[in-house]
Amino acid sequence: MERYARQMAFSYIGREGQIKLLQSKVTIIGTGALGTVCANNLCRAGVGHIRMADRDYVELNNLQRQTLFTEEDARQRLPKVIAASNHLSGVNSEITLEPVITDVNPSNIERLIGGSDLVLDATDNREIRMLINEACHAYKIPWIYCGVLGAQGMTMNILPGDNNPCLNCFYAAPAYAPAHTCSTFGVLNMITGAIASAQTAEAVKILTGSDSVRRELLMMELWDNHISMIEIKKAPDCPVCVHGRYGYFGKAGGSYMTGLCGSGSVQVVPAEPVKVDFAALAKRLEKAGSVHLNQYTLLFDDGRHEITLFSDGRAIIKNAIDENNAKSLYTEYIGI
Repeated sequence: MERYARQMAFSYIGREGQIKLLQSKVTIIGTGALGTVCANNLCRAGVGHIRMADRDYVELNNLQRQTLFTEEDARQRLPKVIAASNHLSGVNSEITLEPVITDVNPSNIERLIGGSDLVLDATDNREIRMLINEACHAYKIPWIYCGVLGAQGMTMNILPGDNNPCLNCFYAAPAYAPAHTCSTFGVLNMITGAIASAQTAEAVKILTGSDSVRRELLMMELWDNHISMIEIKKAPDCPVCVHGRYGYFGKAGGSYMTGLCGSGSVQVVPAEPVKVDFAALAKRLEKAGSVHLNQYTLLFDDGRHEITLFSDGRAIIKNAIDENNAKSLYTEYIGI
C-alpha cells in the first residue's frame, strides 16, 4: 500500500477507500485522447482491474494529445490498447490491465461491461455512447459520459436510479447542439487532460462511495475561460430510462462499415470474427503492394490505399472514396 500513501493521506479516501479502489473493476471504452488520461489516472490511483477496449492503432497525429503513446508505437502501428497496456504495466504491476482490441458494438457490449463496477466513456462516437447508455441502464451499471471539441470539454455522471437522467435525456435537451467534429474543428490536448481528470475524479468518488458525486453536467472551456455546471433533468418520456426501450442495445448484428472521426478512414467489420492467417495473406498480398506485419496487425499499401487488418478480420482502410469503395477494396484484397 506504500505507493498509495499520499492518496490515502487524503481524508476523503483513506485506507478504506483505497481498499475499495483495489477491489474495483472499471471498463474504459476508447483509448485515445480521453481514454489514455483515464487509464493513466486510474492505474496510478490503484483501481484493481482496468479493461480497455478500442478498435484503432497508434498513428503519428495521435501523439499531440494521446498521452500513453510514443513514436515507436506509431511506427509499429500497435493497437492503442496494447501500447497503453505496455506503458501502464511499467507504472503499476500490482493491478490487472486487460486490453481488448475490438470494435465496440451491440454484439460485444455485454461482455465488455460485464462485471464492471463503472464504465467510462472515452469515445468520439455518438452511436457507441448511446449503446453504452442503454446497456448500462439495462444492467444498472453507473457510467460517466465525457466529450471534447476545440478547447471545450464536458462530462456527466449517469447513475442508476428512477429519478436520475440518462444520456438520452441530455441529448434531447435544447442546450445540446453538436455541429463539428474534432477533425474539422480541432482539439487542444490541455482540454482532454483537464476534462478526463475531472471524469476520473468522479470515478474515484463513485468507486469509494463518496457523498460528493456530482449530479450536474460539467462544462469547461479553457480558451475563453468558462466553467459551468448545468442541471440536466430527466426527460419525462425518455424511451431509455423511463420506458426501457433500446434502439442500439440488443440490435441484430451483421457486417457493417463506419467512418472513423478525423482519420479519413473507413472501418469494415465482418459479420462474424475470423482467425486471419497473416503469413499466408501477406504472401499473397506481396504481389500487389507492400506488406508489413506485427503480432497484432497486417498493413498493406497498394500505393493508393492503406489497409490495416486485425487478426479477427476487421480492417481500417485509408483513402477509400466512400463505404462502397472500402467494401470493394476489402473484398479485392482481403477476400474474407
